[in-house]
Amino acid sequence: MSVPIAYLAVLLIWSTTPLGIVWSSESIPPSMAVLLRMLIALVLGFMVIKSKKINLPWHKQAITLYSYSALGIFGGMMFSYLAAGYLSSGVLSLVFGLSPVISAILARKILAEPKISSIRKSAMFIALAGLGVVCADNFTLAENGILGLVFVFLAVFFFSLSGVLVKSVSLAIHPLATTVGALSVATPLFFISWLVLDGSINTELWQAKSIWATIYLGVFGSLLGFYAYFTVLQKLSASTVTLITLITPVIALSLGALLNDEALHYKLVLGAFFVLFGLAIYHWGDVLVSYIKKRRALVNA
Repeated sequence: MSVPIAYLAVLLIWSTTPLGIVWSSESIPPSMAVLLRMLIALVLGFMVIKSKKINLPWHKQAITLYSYSALGIFGGMMFSYLAAGYLSSGVLSLVFGLSPVISAILARKILAEPKISSIRKSAMFIALAGLGVVCADNFTLAENGILGLVFVFLAVFFFSLSGVLVKSVSLAIHPLATTVGALSVATPLFFISWLVLDGSINTELWQAKSIWATIYLGVFGSLLGFYAYFTVLQKLSASTVTLITLITPVIALSLGALLNDEALHYKLVLGAFFVLFGLAIYHWGDVLVSYIKKRRALVNA
C-alpha cells in the first residue's frame, strides 16, 4: 500500500469510526463491542499473515514495537469509550484534535525532531479554532463531565505517545506484522477490561445494526485502519500523521448528519473551512514563506 493511499484510508476509516462506535454500542455493551472488534481484527490478521507468508517476529525489539503500538490501541480506544459516557461526540472530537500538538511536543522531547515553527504553531491554532466552531454546540459537560475530560485527555495522550514511541524503534517490519503483533498484545487487555467492566454476554439483545457495525469496525476500523496507520507512521513524522485527527471530526459530523439524522448547521461549514485552511498552512506555509523570501532576495539582488 502506497503512503498516499494509506493516508487517505486512515482519514476515511477514522472519519467513519465514531458513527460505527455509536451504532455498535446501541445494543452491545461498549466493552464487549470493542473486544469483539479486536478479536475480529486479530483473527483476520493472523489469517492474512499466514496466507501471505509475512514474517511475524517475536524477538525483543519486535515485542517492544508491538507494546508501543498496543499502548495507542488500548489506551487511546479504552479511555475514549470511557469518556463517551460523560461527554458528547463533539467534545471528544475537539480534544482529539490536540493530538498533533501533543505529538509534536512529545516528538521534540523523545525523537529530537526539529523545533515547531511559528507558522506551524499558528496553523495548529487556526485548525483547532475551526474544530471549536464545529463542535461549539456540542461543547457541554454532563454530570461528572470533568471525569470524562480526564479520560479523553488520557486517550489523546496515550494515542500520541504511542505514535512517537513507535517512531523510536528502528525495525524493518511489515506494517501488517506490526498490526497483528500490536493486536496480540492489546486484545488480552480488552478482554480483562470487559471482565472488570461488564463480563456478561446477552446475545439475544444484540441487533443486526450493532452486529454489522462491529464487523465493520473489526475489518476496516481495526485491521485495515491500523495497517494503513502503521504504514504511514513508518514514512512520516508522528506529528504529521496525527494531523489526520484535525479533519476527521469534520467528516465524522457530516456523516452523522447524513446517516444518523444529526443536525447540520452553518457552523459545520465555517469550521471545516478553518480546519482545512489551517492544514494547508501547516503543510505548505513554511514552503510558501521560503519561496517569497527567495523571490525578494532575487528582486533586491
